[in-house]
Amino acid sequence: MIYGYIRPLYNDIQCENQLHVLKGCNEIFREQHGSPKKRIALEQMLMLLQEGDTIIVERMFALADTTRHLMELLKICEKDKVTIRFLKEGIESKGKLDFSLQEIMDVILEFQQDIVKQSTTIGLAHAKEQGKIIGRPKKSGESIQKAILMYHSGKYSLHDIKNETGISKSTLYRYLESLDNK
Repeated sequence: MIYGYIRPLYNDIQCENQLHVLKGCNEIFREQHGSPKKRIALEQMLMLLQEGDTIIVERMFALADTTRHLMELLKICEKDKVTIRFLKEGIESKGKLDFSLQEIMDVILEFQQDIVKQSTTIGLAHAKEQGKIIGRPKKSGESIQKAILMYHSGKYSLHDIKNETGISKSTLYRYLESLDNK
């Protein structure tokens, strides 16, 4: 049997890209969420595997959430004599690899970047659901006006303006530029 596995990812929430490349699978297991916890479809698929089966995923990160998790899955599949095929990386779990160290490091680096992007996306969505404000807090209008007046007076250095108002040089210049554009 050839099994496909997909889950919502930071850049493929509806799994459309993954579905597109997993043509030819006998059955596709789809997670309902992108979280690393409670991966029910993954567990169901692992329970069905038999010797000679193949798992196809669009990329490493679609299957595993950490390098440790990836190693655990590879060991399980090796023990069960199951092959995992990672399409984007062009790697199959069975057989010898013919990659340079740089190519291997590129694959690992991209896998780690996917981990960070996914956890950041999930964390931001969770924070928004809880009503938390995302991003840097806005400076008060009074502080901005005072900083602009101090700057235009010509009597104060940028250091003095920052100490008095808490407005940094770059923030002050950004507000001055927006005034000039109006």
